[in-house]
Amino acid sequence: MNYSAIHLRALEPSDLDFLFALENDQRLWTVSNTLVPFSKFTLKEYIAHVKDDIFTAKQQRFVISDAQNSALGLIDLYEFDPVHHRAGVGLVIAETLRGNGLGKKALALIEAYAFERLQLHQLYAGVGEDNPASLALFKAAGYEQCGLKKDWNYYNKEYHNEVVFQKIAHV
Repeated sequence: MNYSAIHLRALEPSDLDFLFALENDQRLWTVSNTLVPFSKFTLKEYIAHVKDDIFTAKQQRFVISDAQNSALGLIDLYEFDPVHHRAGVGLVIAETLRGNGLGKKALALIEAYAFERLQLHQLYAGVGEDNPASLALFKAAGYEQCGLKKDWNYYNKEYHNEVVFQKIAHV
């Protein structure tokens, strides 16, 4: 399938099953800091009430979609700071679609939105040192490794380092 025409859109009620599957995939919980499963009811309420803008909620979630509006993944801006003109960025691509360049394309789209529309100066991301695919993605997308948080995350009964990346907007 050709994923050259992807775009970002808001969550829709029809995304409930997709969101439910991603949020309850326990293999992803270590990167999302999730501790308990989400019910469909909770996620349905979340979708219904996600109407605050990023300036109010300090975060914004987008669905990565193809030309038919099918959900391919999610990308978030979080810890939005309008005073210092920065936000964190995180993304997940559906497992069966990974390795197709969708992450890099989605990052380019969120960067255009963040740098042009929101006038942010920088985006940053924290990536587990044991996540080679995400480390490679952020490097390939032009993010610079600017730090290492030692023993930052605890899962599987041990501590794990987190690599810090940032991308400064071209002025």
